[in-house]
Amino acid sequence: MLKETFKNNVYAILRNEFARNDLKSATVNELYHAVSRAAISASYDTVQPAKDGKRACYFSAEFLVGRLIYDNLNNLGLNDAARELLGSEGIDFSVFEEIEDAALGNGGLGRLAACFLDSAATHSVPLDGYGIRYRYGLFRQFIENGFQREQADVWQNFGDPWSFRRDEDSVIVEFAGSKVKAVPYDTPVIGFGGKCVNTLRLWQSEPVEEFNFDTFNQNKREEAFAQRNAAEQISAVLYPNDGTYEGRQLRLKQQYFFCSASLQSILKKYKAKHGSDFSRLPEEFVVQLNDTHPVCSIPELLRLLVDGEGLSFDEAFAIARSTFAYTNHTVMPEALEKWEARLIFDTIPQIYDFIILIDRRLRDDLRRLGISGEEAKKYHIVDNGLVHMARLAVYATFSTNGVAWLHTEILKDSCLGEWYRIYPERFNNKTNGITQRRWLSLCNPGLSAYITELIGDGWITSLDELKKLEKFADDEDVLRRIADIKLGNKQRLADHVLAHDGAQLDSSFIFDIQVKRLHEYKRQFLNALSILDIYYGIKDGRIKNFAPTAYIFGAKAFPTYRRAKGIVKLIGEIARLVDSDPEVSKYLKVLFVSNY
Repeated sequence: MLKETFKNNVYAILRNEFARNDLKSATVNELYHAVSRAAISASYDTVQPAKDGKRACYFSAEFLVGRLIYDNLNNLGLNDAARELLGSEGIDFSVFEEIEDAALGNGGLGRLAACFLDSAATHSVPLDGYGIRYRYGLFRQFIENGFQREQADVWQNFGDPWSFRRDEDSVIVEFAGSKVKAVPYDTPVIGFGGKCVNTLRLWQSEPVEEFNFDTFNQNKREEAFAQRNAAEQISAVLYPNDGTYEGRQLRLKQQYFFCSASLQSILKKYKAKHGSDFSRLPEEFVVQLNDTHPVCSIPELLRLLVDGEGLSFDEAFAIARSTFAYTNHTVMPEALEKWEARLIFDTIPQIYDFIILIDRRLRDDLRRLGISGEEAKKYHIVDNGLVHMARLAVYATFSTNGVAWLHTEILKDSCLGEWYRIYPERFNNKTNGITQRRWLSLCNPGLSAYITELIGDGWITSLDELKKLEKFADDEDVLRRIADIKLGNKQRLADHVLAHDGAQLDSSFIFDIQVKRLHEYKRQFLNALSILDIYYGIKDGRIKNFAPTAYIFGAKAFPTYRRAKGIVKLIGEIARLVDSDPEVSKYLKVLFVSNY
């Protein structure tokens, strides 16, 4: 029934909205909209109300959700129906690959956020995401003479059928001397089986006044649009260059913008149910802060409760501490955000006083614990003209987690060791897993189908089920079948690389693939050095009987990160060295795939 409804919806949308009588006459973009909207409509037939009780709110600067059309069709069980429908008129199901890819993230932070959304909806956990609807994705990357070049990623060019603008839920966010309108766009997050649909709410920054008509008529055209231009900058791009004071100010505005808008939205929902008694807020909502980017939510909630609702500071702080939880993503000091106190005061002075009050409360707590002098300084939130956001996060939340067991142990032992010693009960680990719906079921249909043939489909919602494959570890027929599936996948990748990057890959080679956010201290550089060692080892005879291997890289170096971009160039030069050496190229291939 669901599949028939879906197919009928596709034809109805094409006919009513695009005046197309069949699929073949529609453009790819029209098909994309029709299939997407038909899937959303069909999901209403299976969705169940969210569970009552506490609702989780996931605050993140990044949501790397990727191509929603394939993910949601897969979760609704409509992949085969869509493939059959398009195939009946000679249209390849992969036609949407170049249409949509909302690159609203840069790496693990946004990938984890997307996986949590999928997992929560699949297991009927009421969890909504909150972030920014960036006008442009991270950037489109191309390689020119071995160097990374960037172009704007205008991901909205094809429209956005998965998001719904909610003007009625717009709120005002204020900065020093200015204010903007935050307009929410809600995207349904469909769990596997279509039984639960949560929401990803992304905020778009718009001017309170579109443009000044009087100023425009006075031929002051740039001034007439000044408010609009300033507002649109806030939700223009992920991570604007912070090499200048103005750049850091824009980043801070972004963070405060989505935090304030999201909290206003949450409090509106709470008040509709409980009125002005905020004592039950932690029973209704929990806010997970994904890294330090949303940590200004803590003083902002205090401001909203104290200045807006009349609570005392102590009452508001108790509520905030029971509402917020913090995920730490890195042990590197430079990645633990520290903002100049002056910058916060100049940009969002309304929360600066609350940061000072939190810091004073912390210092009082430290004195009661017998911590003072130099020992106390490592805890101070405001210290030497800087506001330490990670310290604020650990102190004013009820939970701090790392994203891997080893990572969490390092937090406890060294990086945040002083905090662990006074608040050990707050530290816990949440291993940074993946959703197998996307990373196996969707992206590897051949292997997925064979796994289901061997052990059933329980693994799609319970990854532990894959342990049942252990009994086939020595089954030659099973291993041969898996090898055939892998070879087919490698050939498809080789075909894509040839079309996409013009490079030849031999599918009989081992494919050693590294896709990871690119930093100078990350593994790409070490990998590149190891490849050079292998190259010279083959040349001088030190390495013998080397299994032919293709080393394939995919990564985007941040546009202003010169050393990281230098590693892209280094990998390109190693590739050129290998390709030009017939003695080694029969054993080695090195390739940097652009715009992964």
